[in-house]
Amino acid sequence: MSEEDYVDINRRSKVDQWDLLLTMIGTVGEICIVDQEAPSFAIKNVGLLKCGTELRAKWLYYFLRSPQGQQLIEQRKKGSTQQYISLTEVRNLPISYPASKADMHDAVSVLGVLDDRITLLRETNATLEAIAQALFKSWFVDFDPVRAKAEGRQPEGAIQGSMSAAEGRMTKAAMDATTAALFPDSFEESELGLVPKGWKVGTLGDIAQTARQQMQVSELRADLHYVGLEHIPRKSLSLTSWGNAEGLESAKAAFSEGDILFGKLRPYFHKVVISPFAGVCSTDILVCQPKIQNYFGVVAMHLFSETLINYADRLSNGAKMPRVNWKDLAAYQIVIPPAELAEKLNEAIHPLIARMMENTHQAQTLTQLRDTLLPRLISGQLRLPETARSETPYVD
Repeated sequence: MSEEDYVDINRRSKVDQWDLLLTMIGTVGEICIVDQEAPSFAIKNVGLLKCGTELRAKWLYYFLRSPQGQQLIEQRKKGSTQQYISLTEVRNLPISYPASKADMHDAVSVLGVLDDRITLLRETNATLEAIAQALFKSWFVDFDPVRAKAEGRQPEGAIQGSMSAAEGRMTKAAMDATTAALFPDSFEESELGLVPKGWKVGTLGDIAQTARQQMQVSELRADLHYVGLEHIPRKSLSLTSWGNAEGLESAKAAFSEGDILFGKLRPYFHKVVISPFAGVCSTDILVCQPKIQNYFGVVAMHLFSETLINYADRLSNGAKMPRVNWKDLAAYQIVIPPAELAEKLNEAIHPLIARMMENTHQAQTLTQLRDTLLPRLISGQLRLPETARSETPYVD
């Protein structure tokens, strides 16, 4: 967007704090609340709802996200090829709200506390992922321990206190002697350039494979978890939502807890997660596993890396719906460390992944609680007693 376009759009539709943004074309009905004090972006083809105050903005935000609000939007959608909702229809949406501002305040306070906790859990997971990625890159991409030994220095170990890393307390200690001894102290030439002496140059397919088990429609049940591409967030190893297999009309790929799910459709979306449970997934998702468990961390971190995602994007086929296949991913060249050393990475990142999975399940539980309370609080069916009311101030 040019500076001229930016100024022109903001002249007509300037975004302010406590505005709501509503998607109106294609995926209709997604809502975002603007809580920044001085937003510095422009919008196009998005509905701008001016609320004026925090309390009104949060009430309208939750109302439009509720089943009642989504139904009102759904009833007003038009278009067969590409759905949309007109500005006139948005302006005429009937919005209900309580006569008591105290009730309005209570509803948004309860829902806001749950949303804040969900956000914190997901931010913690992002930090834990970053720690795992940083350690993998240091050991097996930049070869920092080998460089340190070559220079006569003690290699640095895994980040200590990683469970509190999300709070900003991250320190490094010296690597333990057993792990340090597994790293060589020199490099040798290879087709990929200088690599640690004695390490093998190979491909991802040398240490990883895809699971090809499928479940037929007759085997799909409501108690079976289902993961589609729509459930996998971009650039996150942790799932944020999932469904169940009831009502699915075609065979699906089966996966186990701990499998790496790689979105092969439009790989540039960078959809790669470690599954926190067993279930079935879309056939546009590759179910990846290490050939031997020692290489789990190496495989997972390679599949999640920007380098591999860029490689997959270059090799994807199809103009409108580009896909990458496992054969091409398996040919991705890597430096393969000894299995004993790869297992040391597993030992270092396993507590991080376990914590991530725990957070994922906790966030899902809180999401279900929020979604259960949302329609009841918005409709007035549920009210907080006086003694439970929040003292958080909202400007009317």
